[in-house]
Amino acid sequence: MEAFFDIAVDVLVDATKDTLYLIPFLFVTYLVMEWLEHKTGDKAEAAIQRAGAAGPFIGALVGVVPQCGFSAAAATLWAGRVITLGTLFAVFLSTSDEMLPIFIAEQVPLDVILKILGAKIIIGMVMGFVVDAALRVARRIDSPLHIHDLCEHDHCHCHDGEGGILKSAVKHTLQVTVFVFVITLVLNAVLAVVGEEALGEFLTANPALSVLGSALVGLVPNCAASVVIAQLYVDGILGSGAMLAGLLVSAGVGLLVLFRANRHPGQNVLVVVLLYATGVTWGFIANALGIVF
Repeated sequence: MEAFFDIAVDVLVDATKDTLYLIPFLFVTYLVMEWLEHKTGDKAEAAIQRAGAAGPFIGALVGVVPQCGFSAAAATLWAGRVITLGTLFAVFLSTSDEMLPIFIAEQVPLDVILKILGAKIIIGMVMGFVVDAALRVARRIDSPLHIHDLCEHDHCHCHDGEGGILKSAVKHTLQVTVFVFVITLVLNAVLAVVGEEALGEFLTANPALSVLGSALVGLVPNCAASVVIAQLYVDGILGSGAMLAGLLVSAGVGLLVLFRANRHPGQNVLVVVLLYATGVTWGFIANALGIVF
């Protein structure tokens, strides 16, 4: 009974930590979106859309910062159609999550770290531009969406009455935070029961399928995924291709925020499928070219 209580406390504490640090990212994101909607109007929206072509370049650079808070912010911005789908992909693919801290703690050579980060940035940019170009060719450019459309979707009524943009930003932030906390709590509980060792065994059970398995584990919206993948690579158990596949799709809680903020479930599923396919493809490419970081 005491052991169960200790595990429950650890799960609760971890879920709280994983969620609390997201709040500043989410709040600032919603505050900026509200400001754009209420203060600058159509001119600002038009300027953002004109600058959208460079989005994947900026997104890949920002996403590489070792925090999945940026992926959460990007998911929110795409849900409001402030950024393009290609920019969202660039952020998701370059996001480092817990990879960098693990590599630093394990004293991985600096040149190896820089090569991996560089690969994630370049792949994020390339795929981001490819996605946006494909949408243009298919004439499926992201349709304009406003913050009040998100409000209608969330039924928050935050534009009724007083409070302005601050009230609206706080309400949206609280709604997403609660959602992320609940899902993270469940995931942490499952991982506590299954164990990270089981994830490691799953990834290494069949080396021929390690790329597919690593990318699948990377999709788990929890920092444990990137921790396991990075650690197995450091230990020499995972090859470069499998490591790259898993870490490319490790967008952390950004995926949770995507499903909470975007009102089209089918689009969210498609994003996840394409993200997985991208990670697997580049993992196989790295193996085929014999790339070793």
